[in-house]
Amino acid sequence: MVGMGGGESLDVDGRRIAITNLAKVLYPATGTRKFEVIDYYTRIADVMLPHLAGRPITRKRWPNGVESAPFFEKDLPSSAPEWLARYAEQHSQRVITYPLATSRADLVWFAQMAALELHTPQWRVPNPDDGPPKADRLVLDLDPGPNVSLSQCAEVALMIRDMLSGAGLTAFPVTSGGKGMHLYARFERPVSPDSARTVARQIATSLAATHPDSITATMTKAVREGKVFIDWSQNSGSKTTLAPYSLRGREQPWVAAPRTWSELTEPNLRQLLFHEVLERVDADGDPLADLDLPHPGETAEPSINPVVSLGEYRRKRDAATTREPFGDEAHRERTEAQTGSSAPIFVIQEHHARRLHYDFRLERDGVLVSWAVPKNLPDDPTQNRLAVHTEDHPMDYADFEGDIPAGEYGGGHVEIWDRGTYETEKWRDNEVIVRLHGDRIQGRYALIKTGDKNWLAHLMTDEPRPILPDSLRDPRPMLATDESIENLDGRDWAFEGKWDGYRILVRYIDGDFRLTSRSGIDMTADFPGFRSIADDLGLIDVVLDGEVVALDAAGHTNFALLAARNTTDEDIRLKLYLFDILYLNGTSLLRRPWSQRRELLEELAPAFRHSPHVEIPPLLDGPGRVALEHSRELGYEGVVAKRRSSTYQQGRRTTTWLKHKNWSDIEVVIGGYRPGRGNRADTIGSLLLGLPEETGLRYVGRVGTGFTDAQLRSLSAELEPLRIKTCPFVDKLDRPVASSAVWVLPKIVGEVRFMDWTSTGHLRHPSWRGIRRDKLPGDL
Repeated sequence: MVGMGGGESLDVDGRRIAITNLAKVLYPATGTRKFEVIDYYTRIADVMLPHLAGRPITRKRWPNGVESAPFFEKDLPSSAPEWLARYAEQHSQRVITYPLATSRADLVWFAQMAALELHTPQWRVPNPDDGPPKADRLVLDLDPGPNVSLSQCAEVALMIRDMLSGAGLTAFPVTSGGKGMHLYARFERPVSPDSARTVARQIATSLAATHPDSITATMTKAVREGKVFIDWSQNSGSKTTLAPYSLRGREQPWVAAPRTWSELTEPNLRQLLFHEVLERVDADGDPLADLDLPHPGETAEPSINPVVSLGEYRRKRDAATTREPFGDEAHRERTEAQTGSSAPIFVIQEHHARRLHYDFRLERDGVLVSWAVPKNLPDDPTQNRLAVHTEDHPMDYADFEGDIPAGEYGGGHVEIWDRGTYETEKWRDNEVIVRLHGDRIQGRYALIKTGDKNWLAHLMTDEPRPILPDSLRDPRPMLATDESIENLDGRDWAFEGKWDGYRILVRYIDGDFRLTSRSGIDMTADFPGFRSIADDLGLIDVVLDGEVVALDAAGHTNFALLAARNTTDEDIRLKLYLFDILYLNGTSLLRRPWSQRRELLEELAPAFRHSPHVEIPPLLDGPGRVALEHSRELGYEGVVAKRRSSTYQQGRRTTTWLKHKNWSDIEVVIGGYRPGRGNRADTIGSLLLGLPEETGLRYVGRVGTGFTDAQLRSLSAELEPLRIKTCPFVDKLDRPVASSAVWVLPKIVGEVRFMDWTSTGHLRHPSWRGIRRDKLPGDL
């Protein structure tokens, strides 16, 4: 079941998923918005999930829509929900953690992240005792070369179907949502990826030899003119294919759509759009239902195994020289017999190497995660001890005592100082809290990362710490409503500057410092210089609300500088403007009025007196009209008015906070338009705008908002007799824009409201205001 939860979130089958920018257009050509993508993946889940089950998923994301540059994402980000199933796979240089799709909620989360395309291998995650992954299906990608139609791909698909049928395999066709087709076949008994790849290659090369004029098995583009390329390589264990029912990040929301064989004989065969696929599934079910049925011995749920990586440990040691263990599968059973418990173990080994130190090791995911502690773990809560993170050790190292030969890595005498079991309270990339139960050492210990390999070990007291409310463990900012503030008084309302940056929540609790975006994305690594804020705060636990901005030479916020920066750019002045506080030293402030929260925030100002990064900007004088004038003088993006009695309503857009932007107006000439899609199918999608210069009409962008339906109809009628065949702009327009444009004689002048200019000379956030009947292009 999918339902709206409180604030900007969805409740999907019991999972709460934060959502953002639902109205964002991801497919400009059709006007398809993010909420339609989420709706598609919600409704298609029942037939799509069986084809994803147990397969690691690589995502291809378009956060800014399909006309922007996409990127592939393999590793799960740290902001991924804990309930998302995952699989860790050892690659050549590192371990990558992939998500696995097991529920409708998983697909909705992918869609929220603008992961339009989901790619999977032809194998499923193996059970622990099954050895390497095995392919349970074959795939052939039929890619049409230049001047080759989809119907010609279908003819080749029919040939492959007959070949597979002769080998006892049933084939299933899928139009890819791009140019060509995918052809799947089910292995009744899974085989190695190399074997599947060999079968696919034999099919491709055999058909290419029989039909050299129309088929090729060679990837070289020079030989693909007029031919269908049969790509057999996607059966490799390291490669992926777009999953059945996945959207494509193309101009329109086409889908990798399962088809029937009878359809492939139709002369007008074409790719299918997402709404067409939903209609077909509602009417006829899943044509691929028999492709991914569980094999004998398979379970419905994937078996998720951590990857044990001992590569670094083994590279540092010579098995022929040292007595150190290199991994013993029976060690876990022996440990349980010794301790009488299945709880994870810890061990501290006294290590007389070049310098005496103690090796502290914790069992985790099949290995001993290890730190070298020069002075051993502290026995006094007032002390902190350095702990240097080292390579993971095999589990049977927990029993090792003896001498490591001189000249070997870590050469010297090793003996067990203490050992026992432990409980995990927290395990994160930068913080570990455990309770140790040993013979010589007991208690709650925290390990806090302070550098690349350096950590601090700290004995925690058992005094209860203030509990952070669940609502603030993953905080979401309160949002303001767009509305004029000119007539607001200064008695009931307070006025703050509005800046053009990234909305950021700062969470510093019990030594854990984190920056999260408005949508919940962890941005701590994006602003490494801000870690000094933790030092400024000392022992103060807080959750703060603010805006990260980049300042130009004049001291004005400049979003273009912020968006174009990188984390090593020292020439850009980054600031964190703080304007609210949600939590302070064990007390939630969400229900306190704004006026009290502001007083508490200002009490924190001395902590940031010497900070190069943090400011608490002063309020603007009221009433609203005066605040707006002052904000324009200061070059602010606008003003946010906050009712002094307002509580902090996380994730909600309310009328107790109002925002008023300082827009600019400009007069422009209409040089063309793009036809509308969806509910604008019979009118205009966006106007193409220009400014007259000596050399001609310079393109300054397009505007698609601010129109009424009546204005659109009137504009369509007025532009129709002005249509021309050639582009009136002197600039070369982006291909996606130019390919669908209708050009018009540049005679009509209009007025547009906008925020500022992009780095490419286009209007930023333009909104249509109307036609200027009193002016001609020559008047501009």
